[in-house]
Amino acid sequence: MRLYKIFSLLLVLTIVAPGCDLLEPENDNHSTFDRVYQEPAFAEGLLIRAYTYIPTNDYSYDEVATDDAVSNNKLNSFMRMATGEWSALYNPQSLWNDCNQAILYINEFLGVVDDIPWKSTHPEQNSLFIRRLKGEAYALRGMFKYFLLRNHGGVGTNGELLGTPIYNDFLQTAEDFSKPRASFAESLSSAYADLAEALKYLPLDYGNVSSLTGLPAEFSDVTNVDNYNIVMGDFSQQRMSGRHAKAIRARLALLAASPAFNPTNNLTLWEDAAKFTAELLDDIGGVSGLDAKGHIFYLKAQVENAYLTSGDKKDLNEILWRRPIYTNRTREVDNFPPSLYGNGSINPTQNLVDAFPMANGYPITDENSTYDPEKPYSNRDPRLSLYIVYNGSKMKGATILTGVEGGDNGIDAVQTSTRTGYYLRKLLREEVNANPASPSDQEHFNTHIRYTELFLNYAEAANEAWGPTGKGDQTYSAKEVIAAIRKRAGITQPDNYLASISDKEQMRSLIRNERRLELCFEGFRFWDLRRWKEDLTVPAKGVRIEGSNFTYFTVEERAYDNEYMHYGPIPDKEVLKFNLVQNKGWN
Repeated sequence: MRLYKIFSLLLVLTIVAPGCDLLEPENDNHSTFDRVYQEPAFAEGLLIRAYTYIPTNDYSYDEVATDDAVSNNKLNSFMRMATGEWSALYNPQSLWNDCNQAILYINEFLGVVDDIPWKSTHPEQNSLFIRRLKGEAYALRGMFKYFLLRNHGGVGTNGELLGTPIYNDFLQTAEDFSKPRASFAESLSSAYADLAEALKYLPLDYGNVSSLTGLPAEFSDVTNVDNYNIVMGDFSQQRMSGRHAKAIRARLALLAASPAFNPTNNLTLWEDAAKFTAELLDDIGGVSGLDAKGHIFYLKAQVENAYLTSGDKKDLNEILWRRPIYTNRTREVDNFPPSLYGNGSINPTQNLVDAFPMANGYPITDENSTYDPEKPYSNRDPRLSLYIVYNGSKMKGATILTGVEGGDNGIDAVQTSTRTGYYLRKLLREEVNANPASPSDQEHFNTHIRYTELFLNYAEAANEAWGPTGKGDQTYSAKEVIAAIRKRAGITQPDNYLASISDKEQMRSLIRNERRLELCFEGFRFWDLRRWKEDLTVPAKGVRIEGSNFTYFTVEERAYDNEYMHYGPIPDKEVLKFNLVQNKGWN
């Protein structure tokens, strides 16, 4: 009989499974696996453990490995990647171990879920618990397969487009682990199959209902509304739901349609991505459902508005899935400028600043933009001042000077000063006091999926499938989505620059730029550049301001190889242990 140390005992102790007492550790802190059949909380710990491996449980700030940011921390792992250390031996972007470990926990859970007495005294509740937990497990497994494909799928040394080994059963022997990498198409189908299976069991959303008539149609066989609410009600908010599974499916479809994984530009894949995404967007009213303040979801009013209560979907139009709200000041201490007692860690680049258009919507390089190089921050897209602290910006009521004579906030002045001439503002709460003599915290949450991402996903897919104004079988076009996003941002109306765009190539550039702006510092840029097969070697730029002189310079080179680094490596030890085919170029 297999023996299991009580993994994550403290985590499991925080979970009270329905109708069960909290776990009491045995004297030797070991249990036989049979314990899962007597104590549902112990069994559920297998599934809860998988939740802890979700890559988006926190922000990665891996923009430091792109042209959007650098760090003043010389030990930053993403900086080391970007400047030449990325390899199959050193890969801070590896999710191989975490995702496969999560899948193994899920597989073990799926092997026992039907046999656990979740609520033995209430057969209907017991059946509902099996249904919900099984659905969560399949959805999570599909999600982890998506992340494995994103991070480790690629063209192998054999010239084939490969995915990863597919583990759909609990592995017990070394031979079980020695499965070869499946093709990308096989891995994609496996992830889709898990998500489809999840949707057989899960409600679209969790939440209490007041009567049997309020039950979702797929739960019409439930006879007692209290039984439904105990299992599928408010208690389960933020667990993997049907809506979340559909969003992961839409992400997966976009990945599969992208140039790195769709070398023949199969338009059907783009149509699938648009269709899957539209299913979610239609449910909030399509383009009219774009949250008017979704681009500032991290500020005080929006955080307070994000609390979920029974039947309350007031945050639904922006935050599709998030982590619980918590209170601390870590982000601010890490990223406030030094004069505000911060470490100024993440420094946006001049590259990103230049990507923000003027308030009239024209790129700063366009002759119609009215851009003034002597006043580079005047009359810009309002998102620039929302997301980035530049020279002369106000923060916490203070003027931040990032030029040579800016004191500790000035470029390269002290160890915690900016290296680019810019500081991060996005995701930060200015109400925080980072002064260690009188600190104060504020509420935050980490997002798994925002609707703004889905709108941008749809725009990208729809444009590739049908062009800027085409709609296929949907009711809105890529151009209509981008128009709504730019209007929300504060671009002057009418948006004459957008109106001037008529072909797919111009629209593609605009969509990619809007995605860069709207999703900056949320962990997208690194993977977007790769799935688009864009140039990875663009150096990170900064600005040195002396009086009225602006000198633009290279802060860091980007030591990537465009021949193969659009795909991440398989960990070297896995290649050696199991004779896996490595992605081309990483040997």
